[in-house]
Amino acid sequence: MKKKILLGLIALILTGCTIVRIDTTNIDNIINVILSKENTLYNRVGRGYKYYVPRGVTYIDSSGTNDKLYSNGVYYYLYLDEISYYYQKSTNYKVDSSKYYSRKINNDGKIGYLEITKKDDLYLIEFVYNFAKIEALVPKEDINDTVLNSSYILSTIKYNSNIIKLSLEDDFLKNKEEEYDAFSSKNNNEDSFKLRY
Repeated sequence: MKKKILLGLIALILTGCTIVRIDTTNIDNIINVILSKENTLYNRVGRGYKYYVPRGVTYIDSSGTNDKLYSNGVYYYLYLDEISYYYQKSTNYKVDSSKYYSRKINNDGKIGYLEITKKDDLYLIEFVYNFAKIEALVPKEDINDTVLNSSYILSTIKYNSNIIKLSLEDDFLKNKEEEYDAFSSKNNNEDSFKLRY
């Protein structure tokens, strides 16, 4: 019996389970931990993109590449920049020490920034990462939760290059219409058709 317990403990130790703790009181820790993980989850699909909406966040509406999300009294406005993704244009950001929080992010070639600006009694969060941007206006006590949710959303965005390429082509939005008149005769020989009463 002791051998089985000992073998079980050795197997547990050797399997190497790793648990990473996220300190939700520290914005830097939230960003470093979430963005460093290779997240492949998704539960929201749009035209040319997909991403994960974390538990507690609700998808409300979509308008093209703009999505509106909601969590605990906070609205998140997500903009997916498919043009920058297609042309691989990164953002140039300089840290601004006059802001409540300002940080440039570079994680495995994915460039972005997090800027928090105090506006009266609220804080405007602008989080740009992975060719997408989330904006939210929150009270001070909701900053860390908003950064956490935004980190999950932005880190899980995956683009479909083929669909984006098609949508950016000039002919994609043009309709191919053909004029059709239901009352005109396709056969010019109208005399051959007579109504019988």
